[in-house]
This record gives sequence, structure tokens and C-alpha cells, in this order.
Amino acid sequence: MRPAARFAPETIWSAPGRVNLIGEHTDYNDGFVLPFALDLRVRVAAARRADGRVVASSAQAPGEDGEALVAALDPAAAARGWLAYPFGVVWALRALGPVCGVDLVVDGVVPAGSGLSSSAALECAVACAVAELSRLALSPVEIALACRRAENDYVGVPSGAMDQLAAMCCTAGHALFLDTRTLAMEQVPLDPAAAGCVLLVIDTGHPHSLTSSSYADRRRSCEEAAKRLGVRALRDVTEPELGAALAALGDEVLAGCARHVVTENARVLEAVHLLSAGRLRELGPLLHASHASLRDDLEVSAPLLDLAAETAEDAGCLGARMVGGGFGGSVLVLADAAAEAVIREAVTAAFARRGFEAPAVVEVVPSDAARREDVAELAPRG
Repeated sequence: MRPAARFAPETIWSAPGRVNLIGEHTDYNDGFVLPFALDLRVRVAAARRADGRVVASSAQAPGEDGEALVAALDPAAAARGWLAYPFGVVWALRALGPVCGVDLVVDGVVPAGSGLSSSAALECAVACAVAELSRLALSPVEIALACRRAENDYVGVPSGAMDQLAAMCCTAGHALFLDTRTLAMEQVPLDPAAAGCVLLVIDTGHPHSLTSSSYADRRRSCEEAAKRLGVRALRDVTEPELGAALAALGDEVLAGCARHVVTENARVLEAVHLLSAGRLRELGPLLHASHASLRDDLEVSAPLLDLAAETAEDAGCLGARMVGGGFGGSVLVLADAAAEAVIREAVTAAFARRGFEAPAVVEVVPSDAARREDVAELAPRG
């Protein structure tokens, strides 16, 4: 990170991107999720200002700097583009206490639009820095929920809280088993190397955007399905009740949403059981089933996501599935470490045969949540 010369940073915070091992589109249905933090982070250098303004710039968006009065931030006149995220966070923090003016300089290596939650990483890094400088004593969960409010009510994305809670609460070497209704959490061991495995993320290069995709439509369909079934959320429908629920809905789209959420919640619970028993290699069929459900029931996949997942499985991985909101982004692959090179080559060749640019294939490891960095260390880092 190279903070702008116009101010000397008082603090630097970083927050990670995340991959959801399993449990997609369940968070806004009060369901279960199992994300882990990535060793890819967004960093924010910050310092107080005396004029009550928030001034923000990003190494990833040169020429798109912006500023606003903290007291004047309003969702009705929200900033556009990337600035909506830091400004939204400052706006949301105002409800938790007095917020000072602040300079913010952002730098990060979580690729935007890849389904790895670069937005939550940005939000949480900004929130931690601003909370420190404003002397707001907030817990990680309070910060995560403030960031979710920023994304929902200021940016306008009707997301659940999984991404922000993962960015604030994950620990290295673990996945975070989260009940999104109660916010109960459990750190579940996730050590691919110990199992002779690797976790790969294939960034298809087809970006997704939750603000412009059909993500909100899927959420509305899930809410309508729950309403028709007379339950608070689809989380309240159990697997034994699913057949009767689908018949009662009498609508193909709503039935697909319900079937995905109910079966995906069950897959999360089974994944936690397997990880707790040290049986990571047995997760493959669950990942495959999750992708099939996201593709066929919820209909949020995309051709490049299907190509990446199917090619990786044909090349011998243990399981693969799309991650994130869908309609583009990335695929998570669980593979035997010895098969990594074969899978990389197969996916690259499959994309080339169809005239697509080579996807980025990156090994990822479960990493730490948001943390304060050493202000003296300003060199770029991943």
C-alpha cells in the first residue's frame, strides 16, 4: 500500500475476501453458511480530518476520488461506483456514535466481480479504521452488521450478512459455521494440506454484479415462497417437509428456490459434520450437488461457471461449485494436491477451445479476519 502523500496515516486496517465453502443463497433465508477468509485482502490507510469530511481514493480506481460531509451522507443521494461502499459505511457508523472526518486510501488484491466479496472486504476495512479513529468501541459482529446495513440501505444490494461476518470473524485454518438467524458461530477445522488436498479458486473472468444481476429477484422469490408456505423463512422448511411444500407452492420458480435453500442448508450441516470428523476429502459430492442446485433449481449459474466446474471434475477433482451470488464470478475446486497441475491445464485448455481468455486459477488457504496493520509497513502486500 502506498498512501497518498497528502496525509500521514494514523492507522491501517485490512480485511479479507472470502470463499463460501458451501451454503450459497441461504444467508438471506435465515439459513446456514460455511465461509472461510482468503489470503487476499483489502487495506485502508486512514487519518482523522478536522473539517468533518470523508475523503476517499483507491489505487484500483484512479481518478475516481470523492469526498462528502460526514453529516450530510444520505442514501437518497448515495455516491455511485466504488465510493458508495466507504461512504455507506461511514453513514451506517453514524447510527452507532459520533464519527469524525477521515481521509481514506484504499488498496487491495481481492478481484472485484469475482464472487470473492471484495465489497465486504472494503467495507470492513473502512469500518474498522473509521471506528478506531472515531473511538467507537464496537465488536466484530457490530461492525459486520453496520457494514451489511451500508450495503443494503446505502449501496442498495439486498445481501445477507455472511460476507461481512466472514470478513470480521473468520480464523486461519478454519471455516466459519454460521447460523445467520441467531448469529451463533463455530470455528470448524479446515486444513486442506493436512488432508493432502488443495482448494483452488477459478476466476472465470466473467464478472458479476449483485446490483445489476437478478440477485434481488431470487431473494424476492425466496421471500414469496416462504410467505406462501406460512413460515418466517425457507430455513424453517425441513427436508422431510420439502415434498409437501413444493406441491403446495404450485409454482416452478418458487419451488426451485425452496428446493435449493432446503437442500443447501442440509448440505452445510453435512459438511460441518465431515469437517469436524477430519473427512475433508468426502466433501466433493456435496460441492457437486450444490453447484447442480444453484444451476438447475435457483438458476444463478452461468456458462463459464458451468464450464469451469465441469472441466475440473472431468479432470479428476473431488468436487467443484460456483461461489458467490452467481451470474458470473468464480468456481471453488477441492482437489487432491497431486491433481492440481492437471486441473489447471484442463481448465485453461477448455476455455481456449471455446475462444475465452484463460481464467485465473489461484490456490487459497483459510486465513484470518480483519486486523490492524503496522503503520510503519507501507509496502504493497497481498
